[in-house]
Amino acid sequence: MINFARTDTSVIGRWWWTVDRWVLAALMILVGLGIVLIFAASPAVAERIGLDSFYFVRKQIGYLAPALVILLSVSLLNVRNVRRLAVVMFLLMVVCMVLTILMGVEIKGARRWLSLAGFTLQPSEFIKPAFAVVSAWMLASGRMTSGFPGRTIAMALYGLTIGLLLLQPDMGMVVLTSAMFAAQLFVAGIPMALVAIMAIGGLAGIVGAYFVFPHVASRIDRFLDPSSGDSYQVNTGLEAFMNGGLFGRGPGEGTVKEILPDAHADFIFAVAGEELGLIACLFIVALFAFIVLRGFTRMLSEGNLFILFAVTGLLVQFGLQAIIHMSSTLHLMPTKGMTLPLISYGGSSLLGIAFGMGMVLALTRSRAGLGEV
Repeated sequence: MINFARTDTSVIGRWWWTVDRWVLAALMILVGLGIVLIFAASPAVAERIGLDSFYFVRKQIGYLAPALVILLSVSLLNVRNVRRLAVVMFLLMVVCMVLTILMGVEIKGARRWLSLAGFTLQPSEFIKPAFAVVSAWMLASGRMTSGFPGRTIAMALYGLTIGLLLLQPDMGMVVLTSAMFAAQLFVAGIPMALVAIMAIGGLAGIVGAYFVFPHVASRIDRFLDPSSGDSYQVNTGLEAFMNGGLFGRGPGEGTVKEILPDAHADFIFAVAGEELGLIACLFIVALFAFIVLRGFTRMLSEGNLFILFAVTGLLVQFGLQAIIHMSSTLHLMPTKGMTLPLISYGGSSLLGIAFGMGMVLALTRSRAGLGEV
């Protein structure tokens, strides 16, 4: 058991007494549940496509070690170094996203992955947390420094990020990033007229995507009228929840993973519903809600605008991604290939979330305990 004296002035000692240990514990529980569900869901998927049974398990555990190192290392940073890390990551990921569009791996008509030395990287997973922090810095600087065009710069960076995402295309990330930026602008106190314009722009964007991107139109049509197309994955996922009942069939006892193509990734919540049951699923929902609400609670007395805006953006990303995954699995919204944070299979997703939540832990540390203002 970790035990440090309150008088311990070492880096680790100060970290232990200033970090939000409740949020850290909740994140570790999600990681543990993720490993259990990957063990349960992925062997059947691997065997179905001709791979070794524990292929995805080994890869996810391999990703987990660096993810935990990233999460804990980033949480040690001070506010200034969090900003520096975000700027470097944002610039690097912009370059990677341009390379992805030009020479990335194309899967199902989208170029979202860049192959580097045998490792497939999805740059959009890393640009999300980086953009949240950089845009927060610009918005805060614009509020605190007279004449500094912080909001204009943030808007320009948003346009750059969305433009790159649309060229891939990745509409799910566009929606997630737009919602995050809108939340930051709302907290920053933008005029209500601009809020209305952004809302109308968002609706216009969804309508435009329906007519421009055939896969978006197909998903919306199938959501509104399941008989209009192939709804196999959604129907199978809903059946899994019905089969699971309150307490589930037990880990490894489910059958949905044997017939659901993305049971280890986009539909892992359905596996949880069948094998662990409704109560476990509600516990998972409660963990995500606790992390988000706990983070916002710690922001209520925060006087640093940058920290307020940055944590708002990062928490909105984290919580909304979980909502999108679970809602699409339950047919409460059109399906979207989005991972469940820290639980679904995926190296880029796991590492990107580790960066983002590491920043949250760093920015929500007790400033008094750090001697910062």
